[in-house]
Amino acid sequence: MLEENYPYYLANKPAQANSDLEVTDKYTGEVATRVALADAKAIDQAIGAAVDAAPAFGAMPPYERQQILQHCVNRFQERHEELSQALCIEAGKPIKDSRGEVTRLVDTFRIAAEESVRMNGEIMNLEIGPRAKGYRGMYKRVPIGPCSFISPFNFPLNLAAHKIAPALAVGCPFVLKPASLTPIGALLIGEVLAETDLPAGAFSILPCRRDGAELFTTDERLKLLSFTGSPDVGWKLKRDAGKKKVVLELGGNAACVVDADADLEDAVARIVFGAFYQSGQSCIGVQRIIVHQDVYGEFKEKLIKATEVLKSGDPKDEETFIGPMISEKEAKRLEEWIESAVKAGGTLLCGGDRNGPILEATLLEDVPKDQPVCTEEAFGPVAVLSSFNDYSKALDEVNDSVFGLQAGIFTRDLYRMLEAWDRLDVGGVIMNDVPSWRVDNMPYGGVKESGLGREGVRFAMEDMTEIRNLVIRTP
Repeated sequence: MLEENYPYYLANKPAQANSDLEVTDKYTGEVATRVALADAKAIDQAIGAAVDAAPAFGAMPPYERQQILQHCVNRFQERHEELSQALCIEAGKPIKDSRGEVTRLVDTFRIAAEESVRMNGEIMNLEIGPRAKGYRGMYKRVPIGPCSFISPFNFPLNLAAHKIAPALAVGCPFVLKPASLTPIGALLIGEVLAETDLPAGAFSILPCRRDGAELFTTDERLKLLSFTGSPDVGWKLKRDAGKKKVVLELGGNAACVVDADADLEDAVARIVFGAFYQSGQSCIGVQRIIVHQDVYGEFKEKLIKATEVLKSGDPKDEETFIGPMISEKEAKRLEEWIESAVKAGGTLLCGGDRNGPILEATLLEDVPKDQPVCTEEAFGPVAVLSSFNDYSKALDEVNDSVFGLQAGIFTRDLYRMLEAWDRLDVGGVIMNDVPSWRVDNMPYGGVKESGLGREGVRFAMEDMTEIRNLVIRTP
């Protein structure tokens, strides 16, 4: 059960406000709790506190930052089920998926604890010619300064962790705006951080409405903005961000290719997961399935059978695989996309029915390529099948998207693996698994409309630091 209300965190301390934000149980639609709602004054104070905290936090020895991160690991492990149940309620995420996300939260902080003591520089030979005789050089990485983070609703814990944990590892104070639909996870992280000896002002976690959150983007005291969310919002924020560094993790329209030599049983099992886990609400969820024509009929039959047995319903039920989408509005939007695809000539293979915010796992085929379910990010439990007989053209079809986050290829041919790695215009190519696969220490991010920069703890740490050079002349 959730508490009746939750404070926000301003300069490391819990604080209530004169107004609050209702957080609903996404399955029942009932108000589950309320959280304190920050206004522009609180956000301004938080940024000022982060600026004040930067010198002390940056000077903190790495082993002390590691101890803070390890404290978080220990506390998240102790509160694993509490965090899982909260996530299940506020996001409507099936409880098994919720527990998996908490495990990833722990992993992300553990990785950051490990990396915090090995952010190293390099000694360089500068004597590349007579002019540089007697000179030597070296560089180190230093914290970039106060950071602004905006996290999304679909992974309220782990996608916040992918911003928070690297910042703690390098010594960057931060202000975080969690998604208004799912703020509890970030606030529970704040509750644990408040137990530590971080410098005053090192963190603030402030739920607020989008129209009151401009300072997260525009304030010039902030040195980096990291945003995860929709492309429309992300690119606008980049335009408004001024001189600060910007990292964007945006949408996807992930494709998965199944070649003729693939293990079909394995491919079906993985693709069912990749397309429909957490109700399809993942930017790397499988949306386009491109199958060699020699195995298309067999694969389709197996995939339909595996999809039709997925249980929909209450996310608190241990057997539920498909829970509610984040809102009934989003479920209606995707239902309309499915109907549009069928009217345009596509075939509904299974699913398609909606009950409030719950949309059945849905498979389509023969959908015209200009339909939204093919060109846009569905962000829900729907996937579209098509066939190919020319592998090179299948890769072209993967690339035929404004998005470029990750792609999956099922093949046993090493040369085809390498061709995919060379040719696919995406941030990550996942061989013999779905594009939905991610482990939290790998570089993760996209190209084209899918964003800028890379997350994955060490790679985020690099974005949150700057190189400071030292040159020594021996007279």
